[in-house]
This record gives sequence, C-alpha cells and structure tokens, in this order.
Amino acid sequence: MHDDRGLTILVADDTSTDRLILETIVRKEGHRVISAKDGVEAVALFVQESPDIVLLDALMPKLDGFGAARQIKALAGEQLVPIIFLTSLTDTESLVQCLDAGGDDFLSKPYNRVILQAKIKAFNRMRAMHGTMLKQRDQIILHNDHLLQEQTVAKQVFDNIAHSGCLDASNVKYFLSPLAVFNGDVLLAAMRPSGSMMVLLGDFTGHGLPAAIGAMPLASTFYGMAHKGFAMTDILREINNKLKTILPVGVFCCATIIDMNFHKGTMKVWNGGLPECFLYRAASGEVESVRSTHLPLGVLDSKSFKDDCLNFELACDDRFYMWSDGIHEARSVDGDMFGEERLVQVFKDCVKPEALFQDVLGKVQAFIGEGEKDDDLSLIEIRMELPENILSKSVDFNASRGTGLMEWSLQFEVKPASFRFFDPLPLLLNILVEVPGLSSHSGELYTILSELYNNALEHGVLGLDSCLKKTADGFGQYYSLRQERLEKIDQGFVRFGLDHKTGDNGGSLMLTVTDSGKGFDHQLIQSCELKMQGYCGRGIPLLRGMCQSLEYLGNGNEVKALFEWENDS
Repeated sequence: MHDDRGLTILVADDTSTDRLILETIVRKEGHRVISAKDGVEAVALFVQESPDIVLLDALMPKLDGFGAARQIKALAGEQLVPIIFLTSLTDTESLVQCLDAGGDDFLSKPYNRVILQAKIKAFNRMRAMHGTMLKQRDQIILHNDHLLQEQTVAKQVFDNIAHSGCLDASNVKYFLSPLAVFNGDVLLAAMRPSGSMMVLLGDFTGHGLPAAIGAMPLASTFYGMAHKGFAMTDILREINNKLKTILPVGVFCCATIIDMNFHKGTMKVWNGGLPECFLYRAASGEVESVRSTHLPLGVLDSKSFKDDCLNFELACDDRFYMWSDGIHEARSVDGDMFGEERLVQVFKDCVKPEALFQDVLGKVQAFIGEGEKDDDLSLIEIRMELPENILSKSVDFNASRGTGLMEWSLQFEVKPASFRFFDPLPLLLNILVEVPGLSSHSGELYTILSELYNNALEHGVLGLDSCLKKTADGFGQYYSLRQERLEKIDQGFVRFGLDHKTGDNGGSLMLTVTDSGKGFDHQLIQSCELKMQGYCGRGIPLLRGMCQSLEYLGNGNEVKALFEWENDS
C-alpha cells in the first residue's frame, strides 16, 4: 500500500474562485498545496518546490497550460510528475492537445471532489511504481556493470590459460564470434611431442561466467596433457572427469576433438554433442560427414564415459571442418535458420578448396545480415599437410617433438619391515601412468609388476614352492605358510629397477626385479615350454606373453622384463 497523504500538489489556475475550490479539496485530503496564477509562475514554483502532482489550467495568461506542461515535463526529466489538466474545453481536439502537451489526464470544470481525489490517488500509485522501476533499473545497471567486470576478469584469466596454442599454424584457419564478453565456445590447439596436432572445439551451455567455470579447467587440462604427450583418449577422460566433478547438473560441454598425425597421414575424431563435422577430400571433392556418437563432456561418470574414436586416413590437402551449432542456427532478419542444407550446398558448390573456409563463413554472415545473433559463431578448418610445411609462430613443429623427460631410470627397494604392511605396486604404477604413452597401458603394467613382485617375494625372499598350489588344499597351505613366514622375516629385500626410453614411434620400459633369495634353475625354464599345472606355473608364461622379452640372470634371483609400446597418435 502506498501512502496517498502528505503530497505536495501544485495548483495553477488564473481564476481565484476555481483555485480556492481546488486548494480546499486538496488540503482536506491532507496534502500540501502551492498555488500559481499563471503558467510562468507555475513553472517557477515547480523548480522551487518540486511538487509531486500538478493540477494545471489549460487557458492562462502569460504562458498557457500547454506551454507550462511542456516545460515542467522537460524539467522533471525521468521522474514521473503527473500533470492533470483543468479545463472547460470539451471538444476532442482540445483534449488531445492537453495530452500532446505532456498531460497525463484532464479534469473538466466544474470540479467533482470524488473524481479529483480518485485521480490523485491513482497517480500517486503510478508515481510509486515508477519510482520503484527507476530504482530497480539502477540496480540492474549496477549489477550488469559488476557482472561485465567479473566476466572481463574471467576472460583475462581464461585467455592466459587458454592461449592460442598452435592456432596460428599455416594449416589452420578459424573464426570465433563471441556473443558475450566471455564466449561459450572454446577453441584449443596444441602440438604433441609425437608431432601430431590436437584440436578441441567446445561449446558450453550458457555464456559468461557459467561457461568460464568449465572452460578454465578444460583448457588447463588439455594443454597440460597434450604437451606432455598423453593420448587423446586419456585427455578426454581427464577433462570429462573434471567437468563432471565441478559443474552443476545441466552445465556441460559439447565438444569435438581431433588428433591429426602428419607423419602417418591419419586422424582420430571424437564428437560428443556438436553438429556433424565435414571431411573434404581434396582429390575427389567428396565430403564425408562425422556425426556425434557420444554425449557431451561432463555428463557421464568415468565408468560410463566412452572414449572410442573414429579413424581416418588422410591425403595431403584434405581438410577437416568443425563448427558450433551457432552456424546451423544462424538466423536471417526474417527469422529463418541457415540450416544444414545450405551448409551442405556450400561444400557441393566448392570450386577452389583453398577458398572453402571463407565461402562457408561468408555465406553464413551474409545470411545473417543485420539480424541479431542468437549464439556464438565458431568455425575451424584443419588441413593435412607435410610436417615440414607446417609453420607456426607460437610452436616450432620440430622442436615440439622430443620434448619432456625422454629418458630416465628409477631404483626402488622394499625391505623386511615393509613386507607385511606395504604394497609397492600402487606407488610404482602411479609413477608409470604419469608417463605419456604408458598411461593407456596401466592394466598390463599392473599385471607385469604384480607377477614380478610376487615371484620375487614369495619364491625368492620367502622360499615358497609354487608346486604346493597344484591342488586346492595345497593352495590354502601355500598362503598359510606365506603369512607365517612374513611374520617372522627379518632380512632380505626386493629391488626394482625402472629404465625408460622414448623414440619416434613409442618407447620402452625395462623392468628389473632382484630379490635376496637363493634363486632357481631358470635355464631349465627358459629352454622348455613351461606347462601350467593347477594353480602353479602360470606367472612366467603370462609374462612372456605380455613382454617383448623376459630374461632371468645370475642364479635366477634377477629378472629383466622389456615392455614396449607405440604412440597412440
């Protein structure tokens, strides 16, 4: 409820009798009255007293009500000061003139007290609503300025994290058109140590800060892992896990990521939620579409997430195109969408492949014209090229190969006090999976380490005979004896040696495990095919099947296992 009492009301009328009647009516309602005899005096009093409502006679000397109304409205600015014209005029033209001059209503003579009171109350409520609207507008402006400032800061932080990478490479063309200060679309590109180029185009739900929240960890993870040589599938899984963890429900990132290998002439593609991509074959002019086969990043948990990719063989000058849905959904002035058919037609009409990127962009921008953009526009072209022809100011292609820790070795020894309570396998595996190229082989590495360690501990240090495990009863006896000897042991060791090397197409890991036991006749095992009987004899054949080489040295208490892999690129 708004207080309709205590207003300051200006009454302007050149007739003293009419003026007195109005003053009496207004004062009885509890309002303060100021009076003017003509239009000039009314304007002067308005400037001096700033009244809430003006009752203005239309016909007055010096300055009529129409001229006074115009001046008062100009002086009031954005504040709502209702003007009620007092007039004996009854013709339509005169009443319209009152409204055109800035009047909000009119009151015909002779004055009706009830009607006047009702109009004052109604306009006072209107004044209150207008005042509330102005306050809310000012708050919105303040909050919007604050939001823009926060977005600007977020963009500066994001730009520092999500630098252009190798987007300036000679085989890349791209266009980003932000709808907001912070673009919901994210474009990242990096050269891997193997020499391949990894490119990610992402489209977050929303714009501004909501998009920035997810884009920052996405960018830092992408660049951090790509430069270390991690496989594309590892990067996808890590990004998905991070986004799933930090983003609220309903916020995710539609993305397409590719890994283009210039040495092998191949490309891997993963598309999760973005529009279909196009692969343009330079030799034939044919276009292959690559549709989304996965959910966006940040939707599924790690167990449900799928990282399978599509593989393509590329010839020199083949071109791959990615875009956000802002391309398909671009609207003309008439509200029509650009759509998939128009986009396909641009590719069909292609005469010069080198102009295709600009043709697509030009057609979309011409279609939009002066229309309002509904979403971000992002378009990128990546061309298959000979490695030596790829030039980039930010990334040296040749220098990018062979970066990072290429060769290293590690010695690790487990002593008697730790045998009962400490399992060294998680620690060693955690080290190995941080190595680019090895992370995708964690299952195999764990199996190899487990077999080597258990053999060294049980048969070497503890002196257990695996023949006990030929039967189910012997199996139980074996582990009972194992626990008994672990509780009594006070000497011995198991020593690990890890020797890592990388090459152009992959790398190798030499695992050396030495124990303090008496050893065994390894010459017999290496000269014949070991048969698996019951629960025993399984370890060595398994290791031989997983390793490139397996060699026992000395009296059998030292074993060397070579594990080799090729780059996932």
